[in-house]
Amino acid sequence: MEQLRLQVTDLAFLGPELTLVIAAVVMALLDLMLPESKNRTVFGWFSLISLIVSAAFVVAGLGPSEPKQLLGLSYRIDDFANIFKLVLLTGAALITFMSIGSMKEEDIPRVHVGEFYYLLLPATLGGMIMASSGDLITLYVGLELLSITSYILVAMRKKNTLSNEGAFKYIVLGGISSAIILYGMSFLYGLSGSTAISEINSALGEALTSMGAIVYLAFFLLLAGFGFKIAAAPFHTWAPDVYQGASTPITAFLAVVSKAASFAIVFRIMYGVFAIGPVMDTPFHQDVLTALMTLAAIAMILGNFIALRQKQLKRLLAYSGVANTGYLLVPIAVQFSLTHYTNFDELIFYLLAYLFMNIGAFAVLMILERSTGEEELSGLAGLYFRAPGTAIATVVIILSLAGLPMTGGFFGKLYIMLGSMQTHHYWLSAVMIGTSVVSFYYYFGFIRQMFMRSDYEAREVRTSMPLSITLWICVAATLVMGFYPQGVLAGIEKVFTLQQDLFMLK
Repeated sequence: MEQLRLQVTDLAFLGPELTLVIAAVVMALLDLMLPESKNRTVFGWFSLISLIVSAAFVVAGLGPSEPKQLLGLSYRIDDFANIFKLVLLTGAALITFMSIGSMKEEDIPRVHVGEFYYLLLPATLGGMIMASSGDLITLYVGLELLSITSYILVAMRKKNTLSNEGAFKYIVLGGISSAIILYGMSFLYGLSGSTAISEINSALGEALTSMGAIVYLAFFLLLAGFGFKIAAAPFHTWAPDVYQGASTPITAFLAVVSKAASFAIVFRIMYGVFAIGPVMDTPFHQDVLTALMTLAAIAMILGNFIALRQKQLKRLLAYSGVANTGYLLVPIAVQFSLTHYTNFDELIFYLLAYLFMNIGAFAVLMILERSTGEEELSGLAGLYFRAPGTAIATVVIILSLAGLPMTGGFFGKLYIMLGSMQTHHYWLSAVMIGTSVVSFYYYFGFIRQMFMRSDYEAREVRTSMPLSITLWICVAATLVMGFYPQGVLAGIEKVFTLQQDLFMLK
């Protein structure tokens, strides 16, 4: 019988999670004791340090060791989870760092600054729990921890009408999507008698012959629910309003950290339940992959074409995120084979590129807000003549988003496209190429404004040191991934083992 009690020795494996829990509790207590007039910027540094310490624990656990199973099959610590946790912690740390001293009163009221910093920690913790989930119940706990804290963060601009509208839509649609996911999970439990991913997978082979319709229903319910969480078209309608309403650091968190956590569990569930073991070489298996490829294509097409008409920067980046969701779905949608088994490497490489180029884009947006108070594309007018360094950094970020050579975004898309071609899904590669070409138009709108338009008011560009450093960290990481992609891929391949770290066959 599996050990369902947590031993004292197991706590050593939970160092990353316990660090965030302890830091969040300590910060919450300190926030209650401090007078309202006290500056709460120190919470930003405390939160940043806790994220770095948590990441250090994760790095210490990387390596070829056997995966650790805690609470039976409920919580799994393997290098699949560890790599995703590093992505989440890196994103949360950069967002926390760039927000220190950069947020205005209308973004986050001064009295709520402490809450902003210590709510980011449980939100990140929820994503880490999702990455390590080996059981549907654990998965759902992590999902709701991430979701509920995200709802609160979006609603923190209480006096902003757009924030209130976005938060309301996010809570309602988020609650519906969570209910759909839970409904799909209930069918899987009914079919298998278990909530463990490996046991569900073992039971699906027999269930397909007797209750195939229920298996299909469970899959499509989960696909729809998770489609909302990753903002894949046509489940993306919440994203533009929520991104526009939330303060910029929170928007960046939703666009990067929350999305990365959702992709971790989509990858785990779609392969751990629906794409390996007894369901392989069945019509259902092919239907699962076809549905994922269709969703990826729809997201790429709708995201890029709707972005063409956007002038508000957060809405434009929201639709850009929808398109990138489509690109990130491709490695999950094309099956592992003897000729192509680097799906995970392709996903993580592009996810890292996506993290740096999007946080960099939101850093530019925060600089723009501090300087002009605008969130429109026209606010970038003449940026090169007012702040040449910031404009050059923005160009690198934009070139990576567009997928042009010598950037992380280019090689990320290239590896994914080559992977789809190796599995003979040429139509999916064609969609990737065509939609990437479409994206050039709206991405180059940034460059056109910065270099070919004038800011007649000659407004000064104001920034903070953490914000500038964050922008240049993102630029440097993007260029490193563009000039030395093989090094990044080699690092992923050295740590991750397909059979040991992803598959949970019983």
